[in-house]
Amino acid sequence: MKKQKSLLVLILLLAASVVFLTIVLPYIQKKIYNGDNKGGLDMVIINHGDEISKSANEFNIPSEYLEALCMLETAGKKNIESRYEKHVFRRLKKVRDGEMSYFENITKEMIADASDEALKNLASSWGPFQLMGYKCLHLGIKVKDIRGDDAVHYGTQWINLTYGEYLRKGQFKDAFHLHNAGKKLPKSGVSQTHDPNYIKNGVKYLAYFRKLEKK
Repeated sequence: MKKQKSLLVLILLLAASVVFLTIVLPYIQKKIYNGDNKGGLDMVIINHGDEISKSANEFNIPSEYLEALCMLETAGKKNIESRYEKHVFRRLKKVRDGEMSYFENITKEMIADASDEALKNLASSWGPFQLMGYKCLHLGIKVKDIRGDDAVHYGTQWINLTYGEYLRKGQFKDAFHLHNAGKKLPKSGVSQTHDPNYIKNGVKYLAYFRKLEKK
């Protein structure tokens, strides 16, 4: 009888362990690390810190800028949803259909065979830096590359090609404005970003991560 009770206890413990490992623990991890896709300054480092550090070194880009940009664009979240921009889709469609000569250096030859669904992917922003899908055409890669495990790498590659020199010169306000609005900050100093506080917040985050790097 005593042996039977011991065996029953052992079975119950094993069952409880299985439930914990397969159901409870993954749920806790999701809450802690994804936080139901939780964002925040700490989550930038937790979710993307290693990839950002590696890419920053590879392309000679200040890591604190990439971290600040990640915070600005996606709040450091792990599971990042794309943002579809209908006006970009309409312009790409006009280029494909020969109604426009080009859009953002994208020509008809580059997207002649693209379906509407493919154009929607090109007209959506992806990854920690919310890189527009059509930017992949400038890098000679696929949309899946900027939304997968290598999103930070390819995002940094595009940043390096597009405005890396501004970053190496410390022109961070111009860099933030260029990333969001497609051009340098006007001489007037009046931001043309979608969020008027985009640059202000970017500089604040950059200072935070720079201080963090020095610890």
